[in-house]
Amino acid sequence: MAQFRLQGSKVLAVEMTGDAVKAKNGAMVAYDGRMSFKKLTGGGEGLRGMVSRRLTGEQMAVMEVKGHGTCYFADRASEINLVRLHGEKLYVEASNLLCTEATLRTGTSFTGLRGASQGNGLFTTTVEGTGQAALTSHGTAVVLRVTRDYPLQVDPGAYLAHTGNLNQHFQSGVNFRTFIGEGSGEAFQIRFEGEGLVYVQPSERNTVGGEI
Repeated sequence: MAQFRLQGSKVLAVEMTGDAVKAKNGAMVAYDGRMSFKKLTGGGEGLRGMVSRRLTGEQMAVMEVKGHGTCYFADRASEINLVRLHGEKLYVEASNLLCTEATLRTGTSFTGLRGASQGNGLFTTTVEGTGQAALTSHGTAVVLRVTRDYPLQVDPGAYLAHTGNLNQHFQSGVNFRTFIGEGSGEAFQIRFEGEGLVYVQPSERNTVGGEI
C-alpha cells in the first residue's frame, strides 16, 4: 500500500513498493528509485470515464505512477491536505485533486447551481473507497463538521470538498461580504444540512463573485 506523507506543507511524498497512485498530470516534481509513468484517459476511468467527463465538462488529466521508491508531487506551491477515506465518497473539484491511491474509484456527480456559482461546471469529481487522497487548497484547509442540529453556511469561493450524507441548498440574499459593505446585487451562500464534513479553504477562488 502506498504511503502518503507531507514533506513540508506544499509537497506530497508517496512511498511505493510496487504500488501505484493516480496523480494530476504534470504534478510530479521529483522521485527516487524506479518509477514508471502512464497517462490515463477519462480521469483514470477508461473510455467510459472519458466520454462521461467530456459530456459533463469536468476535466481531469491524470497519470498513473507505479514503482519502487518515493515520488514527490506539488501543484503551483498550493497547500496540500491529506484525506483518508474508509468506504465513503468524497466530492471535490477536479482542479483540487492532486493524488489518490490507485484503489480509490473516481467518477463525476451533479452539483447543480453550486458548481455554476463557483465558476465551474454543473458536475464535480467524486472519489470513493478505502485509501488516501491529497487535495490542494489556497492556504491550509479546515475541516468543519455538520450535524442535523448544526447546519453550516459556506461561501461558494471557499468551498473545497465534502464527505458524508449532506444536502446542499442556496441561501440567497446574504453574503459574507455584504456585512462589510463590499457586496452588491443578489448574494448567496451554500447551506449544508445533514451529517458530514466540509473542507473549507481560507482563500476565495474566483467565482461568479458570490453574487448573481
